[in-house]
Amino acid sequence: MGMLSLPGFLSCGKKKDFSLTNEKDAHSSDSDENSERGNWSNKGDYLLSMVGYAVGLGNVWRFPYLTYQNGGGAFLIPYTLMLALAGLPLFFMECSLGQFASLGPVSIWRILPLFQGVGITMVIISTFVTIYYNVIIAYALYYLFASFQKVLPWSDCFSWADEFCSKTRIVSDCNTTLHGEIIHANYSFMTSKNLTCINGTINYKPVQFPSEQYWNKVALQRSSGLDETGRIVWYLALCLLLSWMIVAAALFKGIKSSGKVVYFTALFPYVILLILLVRGATLEGALDGIEYYIGRQSNITKLMEAEVWKDAATQIFYSLSVAWGGLVALSSYNKFHNNCYSDAILVCVTNCATSIFAGFAIFSILGHMAFLSERPVSEVVDSGFDLAFVAYPEALSKLPVSPLWSFLFFFMLLLLGLDSQFATIETLTTTIQDIYPKVMKKLRMPVTLGLCTLLFFLGLICVTQAGIYWVNLIDHFCAGWGILIAAVLEIIGIVYIYGGNRFIEDIEMMIGKKSRLFWLWWRMCWFFITPVLLMAILVWSLVTFSRPSYGSVLYPTWGTAVGWCMIIFCVIWIPIVAIVKIVQAEGNLVQRIVSCCRPAANWGPYLECHRGERYSHVVDPKKKEHEIPTVSAIVY
Repeated sequence: MGMLSLPGFLSCGKKKDFSLTNEKDAHSSDSDENSERGNWSNKGDYLLSMVGYAVGLGNVWRFPYLTYQNGGGAFLIPYTLMLALAGLPLFFMECSLGQFASLGPVSIWRILPLFQGVGITMVIISTFVTIYYNVIIAYALYYLFASFQKVLPWSDCFSWADEFCSKTRIVSDCNTTLHGEIIHANYSFMTSKNLTCINGTINYKPVQFPSEQYWNKVALQRSSGLDETGRIVWYLALCLLLSWMIVAAALFKGIKSSGKVVYFTALFPYVILLILLVRGATLEGALDGIEYYIGRQSNITKLMEAEVWKDAATQIFYSLSVAWGGLVALSSYNKFHNNCYSDAILVCVTNCATSIFAGFAIFSILGHMAFLSERPVSEVVDSGFDLAFVAYPEALSKLPVSPLWSFLFFFMLLLLGLDSQFATIETLTTTIQDIYPKVMKKLRMPVTLGLCTLLFFLGLICVTQAGIYWVNLIDHFCAGWGILIAAVLEIIGIVYIYGGNRFIEDIEMMIGKKSRLFWLWWRMCWFFITPVLLMAILVWSLVTFSRPSYGSVLYPTWGTAVGWCMIIFCVIWIPIVAIVKIVQAEGNLVQRIVSCCRPAANWGPYLECHRGERYSHVVDPKKKEHEIPTVSAIVY
C-alpha cells in the first residue's frame, strides 16, 4: 500500500487523510471529534435543537387546555410526577444511547439485533408524522400571510359567510310576561312588542363565529367528510411547498446549518409568548381566563379520577418526543464525553416550563374574548386546531392593531413547528447516513432535497378539501399506539435483555463514575416504574378506543380501516426483522434467539479511543461487512 493513501490518527477522532482525492463533507469540520459523522459545532447548537424538537405546537394548544379541563393548577401535580417517572427516564435513556454509539435510531439497535425493527418503526412513524406536521405549518403560513391586511379577514362575517355566522349570540326564543301571564315567544315577536326575556329562560340560535367559518369555508374549503376528497386547495399547496423549501434550506448542510438556524427558531417564540402575555394581562377579563387556567378554579378532587393521570402521562410522553427516534439521532452527533445527564434534565424542565408559561399567554387573551362576548371562559376554550385557528384568532381580531398580534401569533406557531420539523427530517437523514455513509458524504444536499420533495408530494392529500380529515387520521393512529409500543419494547429490550446495569456502565464511560445512590432513582424507573406506566397507558388507550372523528364528523368504516393499516405498517417491522435475524443466525432455534439477543460484533463507542478495555474487542463500526446484514434490504 502506497504512502499517499495511508490515513493516520493524530488524536481521538482527528484523522489526517493524505489521499489525493480527499473530499470534504459539509456535515463535518476539522474541529469535529468524529470526522466520519461530524459533531455539533458547539453545545448551544445541540441544546437549542433539542429544545426546539421537544417544544412544539402541543405546548401551546394542548397543554393549557388539558390543565383547564383537569382541575387547573391541581393538574400540575400529576404532570410533574409523570415527568419524573416516565418522561425524564426515557429522555435520558435515549440521549445516552445515541451519544454512546454515535448512531441513528435504526443502526443503534446493534445493541440488540432482535429488536432492530423497533428502530425502523420509529423512523416510519416519524415519516408519517413529518408529512402531516408540515401541513400544520402550511396552515400557519397561510394565516401569517392573511394577517397582512388592514382588517383581518376573519374579523367579521364577509361575503363567504352564511346565515349562521355571527359575532354575537343570537336569541332564538324565551319566556316573557304579557298581560300578566308568562308566555313563550320567539325573539322577533319579543322585539316587536318591546318585551324583555325572563332571566334564565333564553334559548340561543346555533351560530358560528366568523373565525370558525373562515377556517372551514375559506382556509380549508373543508368537504363533508373523508369520502369527499375534492380538489387540491392551491394556496395551501403553495404554503406547503414553501414550508418544505424552508426545511430543505435549513438542513442543506445537516446539523452544521440547522444548528445555527435554531438560535432564532427556538428562542424567538419565547419573545413572542412574552409579548402576548404582557398584552393579554393588560386586557379586561384576562384575570378570569387565568383563574380558569390555574387559579381559584383549581379542583384538587380531580386527582381522584384516572383520566387525569392518563392525560398527564400522555401529554408528557408526546411533548418530550421520546420514542420517535429524534432524540437518538440528535444526540448521536454529540462528543463522547458530553454530559448527557444534565442536558436531559435541562431540556425536560425547559419543555415543561414552556407549557406552563404558554398557558398564561393563551388564557389571558381567551379571558378577554369571553369578557367581550359575555360568555363564560369555558365556552371559548378549545383544544388543538380549534384553539390555534379558531378561538385564538377570534380573540386577536378583537384587539386594537389586530393584524400585528395575529402576525406575531402565527409567526410563533411557524417557528415552533419548524424547529420540530428540522429534527424529524434530521432523524430520517441520519438513518440514511448510517446505512449509506458514502452516499451521504458525497450527496448530502441532493439526498436532503430529494427527501423533502418526496414528502411534499406525499403530503398533497392533506391539502385537498378533505385534507384536515387525513391530518387528524394520521395523528390519531400513527402518533399514538405505534409510539407507545416502540417505547415499551425499547425500555424492555435495553433494561431486561441488554441489561440495565450494563447500560449504566456504558453511561459512566461518558459522564464518569457515579455513586449507587445517584443511580437508585434511575434504576427504580427503568426497571419497574416507567415500563409499568407505559404499559398502563397503552392498555388504557386500546380499551378506551373510539372511532375517530373530526368535530361532529365521524369517519367512514374504510377510513378507520386505513388508520389501522397505517399503524400495522409501522409496527409490522418489529416481528419481521426479528424473524429475519433469527433465520440468518446459526444453530438451533434457542441458540439463534440467544445470539440475536446479544449485541452485534460492532456495538460500542464509534471511535476506538473511547472504547477502553470494556469494548477493546469491538469490530470497527465503519467496516461495512460487519454491519447487520439486512438493514439496507429491510428498510429500502
